[in-house]
Amino acid sequence: MLQAVCLRGLLLLLVGRQVYMEEQCLKASVNTCGECIKSGPGCAWCKDLNFTKTGQQEAVRCNTAAMLRNEGCSSNGIINPKNYFTKTLNKPLGAGANPVQIQPQEIQLNLRPGLPEAFQIHFKRAEGYPVDLYYLMDLSYSMKDDLENVKQLGNSLLTELNKITGNARIGFGSFVDKTLLPYTDTSEAKLQRPCSDKNEPCQPAFGFQHVLSLTKDGNRFRDMVAKQHISGNLDPPEGSLDAIMQVAVCVKDIGWGKSTRVLVLATDDGFHMAGDGKLAAILEPNKETCELVNNKYSKSNLWDYPSVGQIARKLEEQNIQPIFAVTKKMETVYTELSKMIPKSAVGVLSEDSSNVVKLIVDAYNNLTSEVILAHEALPEFISVKYKSNCKGGENPSDRGKCDNVNIGKEVIFDVTVTVDRCITSQSFHIGPLGFSEKLKVNVQTRCECECDDSSEPHPHCGGNGKVICGSCRCDPGFLGQRCECKLGQKDEASLKAQCRKDNGTECEGKGDCQCGRCQCHSTDGGGNFYGEFCECDDEHCEKINNIQCAGHGKCKCGKCECDEGYEGTACDCVKSDKDCMTDEGVCHERGKCLCNQCKCERGYSLPKCQKCPNCQPPCDKSGSCVECLAFGTGPFEKNCSKACSHLQHTMVERLLNSHCRVKDKEGCWMIFTMTEQRGFDKYFVRVLKDRECPEGPNIGGIVGGSLAGVALIGLLILLIIKGVLYASDLREWKRFEKDRKHEKTSGTNPLFQNATTTIQNPTFSGDS
Repeated sequence: MLQAVCLRGLLLLLVGRQVYMEEQCLKASVNTCGECIKSGPGCAWCKDLNFTKTGQQEAVRCNTAAMLRNEGCSSNGIINPKNYFTKTLNKPLGAGANPVQIQPQEIQLNLRPGLPEAFQIHFKRAEGYPVDLYYLMDLSYSMKDDLENVKQLGNSLLTELNKITGNARIGFGSFVDKTLLPYTDTSEAKLQRPCSDKNEPCQPAFGFQHVLSLTKDGNRFRDMVAKQHISGNLDPPEGSLDAIMQVAVCVKDIGWGKSTRVLVLATDDGFHMAGDGKLAAILEPNKETCELVNNKYSKSNLWDYPSVGQIARKLEEQNIQPIFAVTKKMETVYTELSKMIPKSAVGVLSEDSSNVVKLIVDAYNNLTSEVILAHEALPEFISVKYKSNCKGGENPSDRGKCDNVNIGKEVIFDVTVTVDRCITSQSFHIGPLGFSEKLKVNVQTRCECECDDSSEPHPHCGGNGKVICGSCRCDPGFLGQRCECKLGQKDEASLKAQCRKDNGTECEGKGDCQCGRCQCHSTDGGGNFYGEFCECDDEHCEKINNIQCAGHGKCKCGKCECDEGYEGTACDCVKSDKDCMTDEGVCHERGKCLCNQCKCERGYSLPKCQKCPNCQPPCDKSGSCVECLAFGTGPFEKNCSKACSHLQHTMVERLLNSHCRVKDKEGCWMIFTMTEQRGFDKYFVRVLKDRECPEGPNIGGIVGGSLAGVALIGLLILLIIKGVLYASDLREWKRFEKDRKHEKTSGTNPLFQNATTTIQNPTFSGDS
């Protein structure tokens, strides 16, 4: 049963792959054999003259080889270029004066875009392969005891290395830190003698100095190191990364040869890194160049410390394997550093470095027994995968790895190279990290057909062109499948109108309109625009980390077509809905699961579209449905079940929390709550059984109240008038009383004046 299921699944996979390849090949823009084989690795071209019928596009000639045979193309007429490679340099593995450890040494790959090519690399650790070991020592004051022991290790270290390879060299360098505050005391006396003990031999403060180039002379190593004295600085971290960078980039000064290169860093403290230079107002970044003047690092006080990434890259470029010989307290720090630097090891020094020889030998054996096959920076559009015959190397990965590879043991790596599109000739190197030997891989692409056609005009093309791979290549002034279209014989405006999409630009500005058909231009990347109106290309899709479609899909007409198991607009997500699942379906059915994350709609919130913070229940919109469902009235009473299928209602005696109050057609208040179901616009509705209906008006009360109000208002007006009159009379009375009081005080009216003329009646006599 299980076998049948697996067989069925395999069959479906093969069918799906066949359909996908056919879709790749059947493009409207394919007019030539070259364009066809560029369309996809499974595309073939039929060069039989009469394969296409009149009026058919040349794209019919382009399909999978199987489909072309089914359509009647002859076996000799099918052009389907394959990959091939040749070994241009293939010396046998073995020891000798110039031992060879990697085979082959150079190959030539001629690849069809999209079609992987696999080959094998053999690696065998050769006996007697040279070893260069450079001993880089921290000479800060805390390393005083260690220096005394290192002065004696020259011959013993060479002896142990020669036991392993028989061909070893050693060199020596030292470092402290930048001679600026806050790293070093910058007073003149302290710069010349930074040690605290006045009786102790002490050399001036320095950053890094190269003492001895690589040599086979152990006595010279001992003599040169014996001349070294301790120095000093202020802060605990040292300038070890400055020193490592100079040892890596100063190849000629150090004397690195074609050998296994080992750098031993001996220190009892941490390290400064990029950015720490700002403490001393150093803003210029490290430029990764050799700056030794008189064997001393001349840019120590001008350039910032390098970053860990810069160190890792330079050590890998120069095939240098670092061994960090550190004290117990620094083991954790340098173990973390080692994780970021390929092919590096950490060993713990004793208090006085007396175990340094054993530490170096053990670390060297561990490093060299681990073989990591990797490539340098790849040219654009080239990808490489590795497998090996070692345990754990069965699955393709970005690097090949084998452990416990002793001298004389041969391991085999399967390397697969793929080119995504047509490129100019390129080359890159593959090799084991820490070894100088590399395989040079030269890559060319097969993007043109080799049809061996005549250059003479052909009758198949009406004498107006020649046949190239079965299709016509028209002479100037002629166009068409059989060169039947001559410019000037047809209305140019109508021909050009056929090349405009929605009355837009002719061929979208990416091609030429010839005889009513768009002839598309090449893209900047070496491909072609395609489509009926040249609207498509395969070079402008969304990128992640500057990699088109995140390396998990193909760019087709401006959109990423993701490989199986990936999704997203840039194919940057593993296809899964695990984190989107809820008890109520994917994203509560209120969004889509993309990149294993819910993309919520209508304002619902992450992570799983359960709540909508700014949404309110649609009380008013649902009023008519609640009325017909709960009370059998309202505008939907005749088709309630159909119009209100999105609501499920329950009648209750009371509601603790009421959210909605909506009037029905009788003016009564319906009170209900709405609870969301999964999805959109679906609710559970709990409706209060009793509606709140308003009572009729009290006519007697209204009339009586109105009359009482009128009487009260009239009484108020009378009181106001009475009060105004009373106040006016009171004012007049007070004025009158004041005037009377004034008359009683003076006895005469101040306004009265005596008469100035006396008139007597002559007939009157006072004596009669």
